[in-house]
Amino acid sequence: MKSLNLTQKIVVLIMIGLFSKFTVKAQEMLYPFQDKGKYGYINKSGKVVIPEQFDFAEKFYEGMAVVKKDGKRGFVDIAGKLVVPAQYDSKLDMYFSDGLACVKQGMKFTYIDKTGKVVIEPKSDYAFRMSEGMARVQTESKFGYINKAGEVIVKTIYEGAWDFQEGMARVKKNGKWGFIDKTGKVVIDFKYDEVFDFSEGTANVRIGDEKSGKWGYIDKTGKIVIDIQFDRAYAFTDGLACIRVGDFKSGTFGFINREGKMVINPIYTGAGSFWDGLACISTSPLVSGSLKEAKWNYIDKNGKVVVSKGSDFVANFTKGLAYVSYDGVLSYIDKSGKSVWTATPKK
Repeated sequence: MKSLNLTQKIVVLIMIGLFSKFTVKAQEMLYPFQDKGKYGYINKSGKVVIPEQFDFAEKFYEGMAVVKKDGKRGFVDIAGKLVVPAQYDSKLDMYFSDGLACVKQGMKFTYIDKTGKVVIEPKSDYAFRMSEGMARVQTESKFGYINKAGEVIVKTIYEGAWDFQEGMARVKKNGKWGFIDKTGKVVIDFKYDEVFDFSEGTANVRIGDEKSGKWGYIDKTGKIVIDIQFDRAYAFTDGLACIRVGDFKSGTFGFINREGKMVINPIYTGAGSFWDGLACISTSPLVSGSLKEAKWNYIDKNGKVVVSKGSDFVANFTKGLAYVSYDGVLSYIDKSGKSVWTATPKK
């Protein structure tokens, strides 16, 4: 075979590098599943990539996933290798973000890198995940923020706090909610009774108490961009937001666009937000004010039902698949409603 010249070798190396990059990217989209009491991972086509062997398994974040073995939690990579030993205690947001994971051993919280090395030991009673280079920490009943170097950027002075999203974090002071930036500067004053994170440039806010208060939307300057008018309002995702008309026991749900116009009428007894182009909705009747026995279908942004088999619980689509339950049997479906993986039915 004719030997390659220098230019040809460089091209080959570049192509190998690109192929490796795309291979890793494809491998990273794995989905956890449960079968016969154990958890593993499938790929988008439904093929088992990491066999069921864990007591519990969560989604992959930044190429790592939390798994549980013998009562403790650790991290596996996309090859299924336990790269960080299962030695940590349960924690709701124990996954990698910004290259770090906040883990708990006993009552101590630390931040580790993907080798398991401790890189931050916060001086706080409780610590949360990194988000946009910042992490919440809690001392007694007060909250503040540290950066990726472990430096205290915002002292623990707030009654409530949540993660940074789109450059801002919601915090609570004297019973009211406002927003701060990453320097700790208050950019939206404390005047709301409840708020949620910024999503797609707006935040849903409430004025008044939980039962009689009304909801609307503000932008990052604090300007009201959709009037305070809804009985309940949720964050914008995929360009639409779920709203409720009526009280929490008997109200119905629909969807508005960014101008506040109702684009899908409030005809649903239950609804989730749009993810991956579809929203989970129910028209099942309420039983004693509950949707415990409801069946859940999927609509597109025109309100058309595209999957109608009826899941036992709410499940969002993530990059083409949703983890549903049909009459107690777990399954992953694609956007056509076709099952790509189904658990072994219980006998």
